[in-house]
Amino acid sequence: MTGVARLLGEVAHIGVDARGGYARPGYGDADRELREWFVGHAQARGLDVHRDRNGIVWAWWRPPGSSGPAVVTGSHLDSVPGGGAYDGPLGVASAIGAIDVMRARGLALQRPIAIAVFPEEEGSRFGLACLGSRLLAGGVQAERALALTDREGDTLAEVLRRDGLDPRHVGRDDETLAGVGCFVELHVEQGRGLVDLGRPVAIGSSILGHGRWRITIDGQGNHAGTTRMSDRRDPMVAAARTVVEIRDLARGIPDARATVGRIEPVPGGTNVIASRVSFWVDARHPDDLVTAALVTSIRDAVTRVAAEEGCAAALQEESLSPTVDFDHGLRDRLRSALPDAPELGTGAGHDAGVLASRIPTAMLFVRNPTGISHSPEELVEDSDADHGAVALADALEAVAGSAADGSI
Repeated sequence: MTGVARLLGEVAHIGVDARGGYARPGYGDADRELREWFVGHAQARGLDVHRDRNGIVWAWWRPPGSSGPAVVTGSHLDSVPGGGAYDGPLGVASAIGAIDVMRARGLALQRPIAIAVFPEEEGSRFGLACLGSRLLAGGVQAERALALTDREGDTLAEVLRRDGLDPRHVGRDDETLAGVGCFVELHVEQGRGLVDLGRPVAIGSSILGHGRWRITIDGQGNHAGTTRMSDRRDPMVAAARTVVEIRDLARGIPDARATVGRIEPVPGGTNVIASRVSFWVDARHPDDLVTAALVTSIRDAVTRVAAEEGCAAALQEESLSPTVDFDHGLRDRLRSALPDAPELGTGAGHDAGVLASRIPTAMLFVRNPTGISHSPEELVEDSDADHGAVALADALEAVAGSAADGSI
């Protein structure tokens, strides 16, 4: 037993959402409590812990005689609203468990091992997914990131100050990346690939290109009871029609996905015709050109529908991540360590995908028997969690090298 289930049980009460599942937005109270939990376990194991200028928490294990760029693992601790218990925390708990496994084996590793915990991976607070890893890798300009606002109107700069970070030092960090040789992230599978294959663990092959766009439709606010239907310029009607068109557009393209999961009317009164409606589209496809074409079609549709309803519309990109094929050399090392593990692609974004532009990255997926994610129904069996932590230990050893095999 690797103790992963026990570790996750220790945080099962943190950030419980009354609507179901968990709500653990980045830099919030739940996120802070989870960070403290991780730091406590890392320090109890004698790891060297620090938080960098981008808010990433690092825990370093430097076995005697190890040197050179580190082999890094880890994940995130924040969640989407109503999220499951495993998306993120499984990777962090498994990283702790993997270090325990490697220490118990007593091998003399040639390279240091580190665990990284990335903030605001889901983007549920500031709308930009993988915010911590993007800042680290230079995937977003610091000025743009610091100006992002949450639903309360607080900027990232203000939130970082309250969380003990100096916004003046946020941004691309080449010095930290120079100390990272590669990154291997373990994550709960967010689909049914392993269920269908009857396997507990898979090696990641790729991540679908994806992005988020904000659509704003402006109409005319008015009284719900006194305004005749023929006199309305209702942006909610335009938004509703557009959501259906977005679904139909994505259905017409093989392997495309398009989702509207968040909508905000202004002012949001029950007896008020909205003056403005904002909603967010998540679009994905393995071919980045197809994703771009889909978004163009969505822009055309929302412009047309808004005009038909007497409204005006605008579409703004908030984030865009191209399709990622994980490093082939690193995948070869993982395949040698895990010869029975299949390879699977994923439609979900991850910090490993962002970091792939700067360093070799790879992923391991652990079976989710429900095939459901971003939901309280997300699940990992205890035995599979153990399989995952052992597989991660095997993978990290294969990459870090040991005195026994002389690899590096």
